[in-house]
Amino acid sequence: MLGTAQFAQRMGGMSPAKACLLLSLPMVVLFWLGLQGQGGFALGLHALVAPSFENVDELLLYYAWWPRLSIALLAGGGLGLAGVLMQQVLRNPLASPTTLGVASGANLALMTATLLAPGLLVAGREWVALLGGALAVGLVFLLSWRRGLAPIVVVLAGLVVNLYLGALSTALLLFNHEALSGLLIWGAGSLAQNGWDGVAILWPRLAISCVAAWFLLRPLAVLELDDASAKSLGVSLAYLRFGGMGLAVFITGSIVSVVGIIGFIGLAAPNIVRMAGARRLGPRLLWSTLLGAVLLATTDLLLQQFSGMAAAFIPTGAITGALGAPLLMWLIPRLKLQGDRPPKSAGVFTHRHPAPSRLAAGLLLALLGATVLGLMFGQGVDGWYWLAPDNWNVMQWRMPRVMAAAASGLMLAIAGTILQRLSANPMASPEVLGISGGCAIALILGIFLLPEPTNMMLIGVGTLGAFATLLVLVGINRKSGFLPERLLLTGVAISALFDAVRSVMLAGGDPRGQQVIAWLAGSTYYVDITNAVVVGGIAAALALITLPFTRWLDILPLGAPTAKALGVTLNRARLALLLLVALLTACATLVVGPLSFIGLLAPHMARLVGFSRAKQHLLGAALIGMLLMVLADWVGRQVIFPYEIPVGLVASLIGGAYFMWGLRRL
Repeated sequence: MLGTAQFAQRMGGMSPAKACLLLSLPMVVLFWLGLQGQGGFALGLHALVAPSFENVDELLLYYAWWPRLSIALLAGGGLGLAGVLMQQVLRNPLASPTTLGVASGANLALMTATLLAPGLLVAGREWVALLGGALAVGLVFLLSWRRGLAPIVVVLAGLVVNLYLGALSTALLLFNHEALSGLLIWGAGSLAQNGWDGVAILWPRLAISCVAAWFLLRPLAVLELDDASAKSLGVSLAYLRFGGMGLAVFITGSIVSVVGIIGFIGLAAPNIVRMAGARRLGPRLLWSTLLGAVLLATTDLLLQQFSGMAAAFIPTGAITGALGAPLLMWLIPRLKLQGDRPPKSAGVFTHRHPAPSRLAAGLLLALLGATVLGLMFGQGVDGWYWLAPDNWNVMQWRMPRVMAAAASGLMLAIAGTILQRLSANPMASPEVLGISGGCAIALILGIFLLPEPTNMMLIGVGTLGAFATLLVLVGINRKSGFLPERLLLTGVAISALFDAVRSVMLAGGDPRGQQVIAWLAGSTYYVDITNAVVVGGIAAALALITLPFTRWLDILPLGAPTAKALGVTLNRARLALLLLVALLTACATLVVGPLSFIGLLAPHMARLVGFSRAKQHLLGAALIGMLLMVLADWVGRQVIFPYEIPVGLVASLIGGAYFMWGLRRL
């Protein structure tokens, strides 16, 4: 990261105290306006100290307004404290409860306990959340340990763990929508209160955590040294890191158990006080805690001021996530990440199969076999059976699903191949770079805001969203030369923004929410034969359009100087390819949702088996993408028959596991 002195200079030499004071002014103004809207400051103060149970306004203030403000201050302060602890332990300015998957793990654990063991919640919600958060951060550590917990690898591991746990949460929500519908608002970070119970639960745990952090202050300061220097002082780094991370996970779990997931406060507060010049750990802990409380309280007061009665149904955590994503995008060009680049050979396509045509023929035969399996073999009332080809009563339902799954796999595979060759980064894909998330944001807004959206209208809206996301990626990373790690970090920010928009839309109680949940999971259930033919035709046309670009895709991985020397106009080539990626991503996302990971998995597997040249790589990735999606659709229909798991969800679970395996091998 840039030096703190340079950050302080950029902020005009502002101290952490001045920064906190300045950022507290909007909170004070909103606090005053909020009380004025509730009957005035005098009434509000009287309601807090000695409420009259015969006055409805005082009851609302005492049981709703004041507890909500208190919980915002407590949760914000706790997340700021947890963020500093995580950043100190990992020496990573991007570590936070949300970027490391701790909050998602805690939320999934609470959802699982609600369904399977509600008695555990009575014993202590925070302990269930603590277990889930600890397992999530343990998985992040496991994925990034071989790279010495390098910042970019840790953040990437947190991204994939977040996406994976989010897919599991979506699965639980999809099959238990009625039982978990109340958790949609709470899980997205709702601060609405109907009493002081949440405050009574949270404040003693945070008080104990602050005392524990004070005792760990001097030992944790040693982590500012390198490992060799710290060990020479006789410090056990393993126990110290375990203690620091354990405390951060406990704080996060306690907060999630009371208010759900609050996005980005744990990232924003520590970085702002660091930018303001807080160099030592003690001041960073103090000012980050105070600033976290101020930021969350200000956001919630602002939300209440402008949304009125609807504030109870709009998750504050989602709003903080939407505000924090631009902060992360602003931070990315200003971060100096060391020791976290992929191996130099990561973007070089050197392994070649001696007979790529024979390999492609084998994949085509496997695809045909998977298609026959998806169409003809399945379960019925009497068990497993083979369907007669002329049985149109069943075939008219299976054929569109298989066609749509294959077409989506084709488009995502081609889009991922273009991105990987364009960026010389084998971990790039529409899902990981946030392009699918940007497309999904546009599609959700189109579904909710357009009066009668047609498929063509949604394709257009989704393409605009995907292309806008690509422009953001280009704008943020152009000066750095499109370094892989910065591209991936931008994807983290865009994915966080998508999560925030999704949470706000789904928490509103709109009846279209269930349809959106099914679409986000990637279900092909609603595809009919007409739509399947249209999607298949679009996929085939876009695949043919890609063929003239194969020369560019062979040259661009060699680097900008070589490409220019060979006569390639870089800006024109990149713009054309990015437009093609946007259209491919939008069409595929409209069918199978934003989180299939096929755009990562298919190109990577094609490269591993030996498709090296661009045309071969595109062909191999397309065949593998179609094969994986057809198989995922069949597995989703059969594994828990008569119920089914959406194809996008099955593919995301498989692809997410593959991504974790890829990170583990980096």
